[in-house]
Amino acid sequence: MRAAGATGLVLLGALLCAGRGASGAAGFIKSPLSQKKLTEDSVELHCEAIGNPIPEVQWWFEGDESNETYTQLWDGARQDRVKINATYNLHSTSTIYIANLTINDSGTYECRASNDPDRNHLSKSPKVKWIRSQANIFVIEHPIVETSPNVTSGLDVVISCNISEPPSPITGHMWKKGDKILTSDKETSDYTTYKIGEVNGDSSGVYECIFETDPPVSRTVYVTVKPHVTAYKKSEHGNEGDTGVMICRCNSYPPVSQWTWYKIKSDVNEAIINGTEKFIIKSSGNKTELRIANLDIEKDPGEYICNATNELGTSGAVVGLRVRSRLAALWPFLGIVAEVLILVTIIFIYEKRRKPDEVLDDDDGGSAPLKSNPPNHKDKNVRQRNAN
Repeated sequence: MRAAGATGLVLLGALLCAGRGASGAAGFIKSPLSQKKLTEDSVELHCEAIGNPIPEVQWWFEGDESNETYTQLWDGARQDRVKINATYNLHSTSTIYIANLTINDSGTYECRASNDPDRNHLSKSPKVKWIRSQANIFVIEHPIVETSPNVTSGLDVVISCNISEPPSPITGHMWKKGDKILTSDKETSDYTTYKIGEVNGDSSGVYECIFETDPPVSRTVYVTVKPHVTAYKKSEHGNEGDTGVMICRCNSYPPVSQWTWYKIKSDVNEAIINGTEKFIIKSSGNKTELRIANLDIEKDPGEYICNATNELGTSGAVVGLRVRSRLAALWPFLGIVAEVLILVTIIFIYEKRRKPDEVLDDDDGGSAPLKSNPPNHKDKNVRQRNAN
């Protein structure tokens, strides 16, 4: 497998080098692939070509009816359901995307490439004809899938899907929420279920049941709740003169359609208008942010409410705001300075009141010599008396 992959890379490199070299006709290095799709689904086709100069790529379509002929497709065709994206760098790359397919979208899609200078001339025929690569798209009527009603509350709720007349034998089922796969199996039943332990903000969302057929069949079940709002911090702190920031989030489904901020004054919710005075509100989807410029230690402290509204109702969360004095940051430093001064004072007083040192020993240098004992005159008299 590695050798085959390396060979493919070498071949692609050689083709690209050849395309950048001497003048040469266009050639395909990637062709679109035929696909089978259901109505309401979407399809995407890719095409890549090389040549020198870099060739132009066009997309054409021919329907299944016998009297239809090829017509060129462009970006925005079919009521803006067709999107075409092309890049021309080292070689040509083009992608066509068709949304919300109908039965009439079935047919042959043709990728055409040419680098002849006269390829689009109205009167001259190009010396090198357009090269073509085709893919067939088969659009099948979407089978009927019955789903359980949308859920708004409850415990141990079971959602389900039931398919009628699948396009091919069922080889398994899958449940997804967004891009996350919740469960999958290899059963062949035309009925599948999924159990939700509790309907709340975390479990709300769009669930998708998928029947593994050719092509796969899917339907959605909606689990919806009122907004479940949480504050990023229940209490925010700011210094006087700075900008205070309070943030709220809501992860429930459906998405929030409107955010509103209030300040509680004397048990009354006073609405905050965005852009007035010093208030700035920035809301995006399921997140909102309130900024208060130049915090005032007298006016701005208090409790604020962030309210979220969706199609099922309104809910909110309370955020407290405290404003500290400008000198608040100096108090710890002044406390340390005071402690140091007190300690130095204590040491100084102790040194002043300490007793004098004891008399030093004889061995200490600079000490005064000891006095000699007085002569014993009594002994002298005794010796003189004996001599007589």
